[in-house]
Amino acid sequence: MSIEVIRPGLLSTVQDEGRMGFRRYGIHPGGVMDTFAARAANALVGNSRDAAVLEMTMTGPELRFHDNLLISLCGADLTATVDGLPVPLWRPVALLAGSVLRFGRCRSGLRSYLAIAGGIAVPEIMGSRSTDLKTGFGGFEGRALKGGDRLFAGEASREAQAALHGWSVEAEKSNRRMHASAWYLSSREWPAYHAEPVIRVMPGKDRAAFNEDSLERFHKERYVISPQSDRMGYRLEGAKLKLELGQPMDRLSEAVTYGTVQVPADGQPIILMADHQTIGGYPVIAQVARVDLPILAQARPGTRVAFERITYEEAQQLFIEQELEWRLTDQLIRRRLAEMGDHQ
Repeated sequence: MSIEVIRPGLLSTVQDEGRMGFRRYGIHPGGVMDTFAARAANALVGNSRDAAVLEMTMTGPELRFHDNLLISLCGADLTATVDGLPVPLWRPVALLAGSVLRFGRCRSGLRSYLAIAGGIAVPEIMGSRSTDLKTGFGGFEGRALKGGDRLFAGEASREAQAALHGWSVEAEKSNRRMHASAWYLSSREWPAYHAEPVIRVMPGKDRAAFNEDSLERFHKERYVISPQSDRMGYRLEGAKLKLELGQPMDRLSEAVTYGTVQVPADGQPIILMADHQTIGGYPVIAQVARVDLPILAQARPGTRVAFERITYEEAQQLFIEQELEWRLTDQLIRRRLAEMGDHQ
């Protein structure tokens, strides 16, 4: 079961939930930027949460499907079409052999995730199929996709195969190459994707080193995500943050992670993202709560963001609540997919 890349899009890479346990060797986890959208896309086609997906940034690729496949698209709206018909997001969709999936302008968000029943079959390296662009390994030949590449799908679940068969018959009856399910994941279940998001942060280890004016401005004023932002980090433009007199800007390097907010010498914060380095020496003013990382992942350059201070205990409770809600949602999705398969 193969997919041909006709055009690659701006930045299309194979990703999963990341490469864990290798920080001591200087290898960051990487993986998908929007963990929620990727996890939802996988659930909608009957995959495990760590199956490899295609992460597409701002401009999607053009893909030809050489076999009938069950897919889902979650995250940013890149105006996907098949034969000129819009492909709906956040639901399973059966595509027939010969279908060409195209993407247009980005209507909302920044990153879209394409999941295929069975996952994208690429070699597992250090426990992950994610593409590490900085070091050039993992994913598809360690790089972003380019024209002429061919991706292959793994073995789909029994439920996904049954649903694909039934929906493929429906597509053929209607003389179309696509059939989308009537049910979908409601926006009520998504993270709070907004045009000007408020991101919840916990105090960083060096918070006390910043003067009171800087701390107040960091939480009261909005910052703009700079065009000089990527999977490694988001550079922010806004109120300049300063340390208390006598506090050194350069410090011993310490561990950093996805969502760490560093402040370099120019006083403009940097939020470390999925492809962040493993250690850093800039003062850390804050740490983004894990539940809000998907929201940041969908924020484009030029987006204005604000930061709301919460405690570590509040962040932990938010994460627990999100995980419990997702488990229930995941069970409902898989039950519905199984029911569709049983009806075929």
